[in-house]
Amino acid sequence: MNRRRTRKKMAQGLAKASLLAAIFLPMPSQAASSAWVTSPGGAIRLVASQPRPDGSIPAIVEIKLEPGWKTYWRDPGASGIPPQVTFDPSGGVALEAIRFPAPKTFGEGPGRYVGYDSSVAFPLVLRRVSDEKDLAVRATVFLGVCEDICIPVQGTLDLTLKGGEFDNPLDGARIEKAVASLPEPPSDDFRIMKAAFDAAGGVIHLDLRLPRDAGKPEIFLAGPAGFAFGAPVVGDAAGAERRVDIPLKLSGKDRKVAGKPIALTVRAGDRSMETTLAFD
Repeated sequence: MNRRRTRKKMAQGLAKASLLAAIFLPMPSQAASSAWVTSPGGAIRLVASQPRPDGSIPAIVEIKLEPGWKTYWRDPGASGIPPQVTFDPSGGVALEAIRFPAPKTFGEGPGRYVGYDSSVAFPLVLRRVSDEKDLAVRATVFLGVCEDICIPVQGTLDLTLKGGEFDNPLDGARIEKAVASLPEPPSDDFRIMKAAFDAAGGVIHLDLRLPRDAGKPEIFLAGPAGFAFGAPVVGDAAGAERRVDIPLKLSGKDRKVAGKPIALTVRAGDRSMETTLAFD
């Protein structure tokens, strides 16, 4: 009799423990990532988190590259394909901007281009524009990957953000890592001291203040349509400062520089900085 009572109490205890575990364990989460779209040289996918209270949605386009393959920056040069991302408006999400980690320069002369030679993620600035509880997000991505030749890659990336569900922690970590890898804003020890455009010579002159022991910087510029930048010429160090001259060739009917924003990224040692140039 005592044994039966003991077994009954143990069974009741296990049932209560199971119920408590069911209450406190997290609900199954919706993986906030699309399927991979594969191509020669790599694969692409979309990763997103739940909308924040202000309507912003943390997200990235993740590009997985095979060894020896490369992809392009926002301004790849004369012979590359800049990444393009568009969102279906019926999904309740709008794209406000694509952000890029600091790239590298490959090749010289007419074959010079700017991009990445390892897997990379581009953070997206997304905004919720729908009151629907669930968001069926659909993005179309067009970019180039290259080994010996460039291959255009286009794919449609779909995922659903279900309202009220937990994010996948691994997806969130991928987004946080991509955002952390972006160039920093200007600071006292890493900034533009002076910027001027010589219209007669077609050259942008920059005076840079660089971090201590940064070495020779790498300079990357991206401007509006019709702006073509030549290879930057970096002068000798003068303390923490460097003079940089960048040839600028203008094409098209509107050849004015005044008032047109130019995105500048500077890589110096293990740091990178991004700002916007604007000339009067």
